[in-house]
Amino acid sequence: MDTIVIQVDKTEELTKLKKQLAPYQINSNNPYVLFAAKKEGVSVSVYSSGKVVFQGKNSQPLVQALGFPVAKEEKTSSSHQNLAIIGSDEVGNGSYFGGIAVVASFVEPKDHSFLKELGVDDSKTLTDGKIKEIAPLLQEKIPHKSLLLPPSKYNEVVGKGLKHNAVSVKVALHNQAIYLLLQQGVKPKKIVIDAFTSPKNYEAYLSKEQNRFSSPLTFEEKAEGKYLAVAVSSIIARYLFLKNLDELGQSVGVSLPSGAGHQSDQVASEIIKKFDLSTLSHLAKLHFKNTEKAKQLL
Repeated sequence: MDTIVIQVDKTEELTKLKKQLAPYQINSNNPYVLFAAKKEGVSVSVYSSGKVVFQGKNSQPLVQALGFPVAKEEKTSSSHQNLAIIGSDEVGNGSYFGGIAVVASFVEPKDHSFLKELGVDDSKTLTDGKIKEIAPLLQEKIPHKSLLLPPSKYNEVVGKGLKHNAVSVKVALHNQAIYLLLQQGVKPKKIVIDAFTSPKNYEAYLSKEQNRFSSPLTFEEKAEGKYLAVAVSSIIARYLFLKNLDELGQSVGVSLPSGAGHQSDQVASEIIKKFDLSTLSHLAKLHFKNTEKAKQLL
């Protein structure tokens, strides 16, 4: 399926486009989509940011018929990205509330133009609104495998006397995500993990994992800013983490903050007071120091 992304900044151009596609309008559940249509097998989504996304086999002819130029596919200037790459990253490890989301994504050079037009970058540099806007497109277009370890399960396996510590659990999640993605038949020339521990330490923890693969791993710090494959994983992981945080908060009627600052202590204290520690165990990573600080605030 072809995907073409066009940035339209002028209000009159967007108005004209929506008028042209009005007979083909359809509903969209994405809150960031202002208008959606489907014509000649091509889905068209107009986002609040001004981006217009065309998806379908006949995307290019429709784009041209609507009067938009189709940019030629860009070649990435970074030679180390001119490979089919699996990139893996995680989000949520440093947040008291919410789980840990780990995503492995498979990106080929043919995907680069689409990703750059979409504005893919390190999720840390994007607003949450932007991430919620583009992550569903990445999930649909890019082969990936995502894992979410919720707080309730995290507290069963991570902590003193339990199976994992905060590092080994990430090793297990990264390894499993990459393993499952490889099982889908993708053929990467390189596998990159955003480094969170040393290769030696990773291998030591990996020896305890059942599912293994022979492909070598590359560990790089700040890899999400160097490899589009890691950036994609970073964005999808952030999206899944935010969704999980929202859902957990809704389950108890409390807005849960991201991070592990004083605000988290206060909210945790309120939850213990209103409910109990057992309820908190379904919302937060209990081995964090925030738990004791929350108790002290009572």
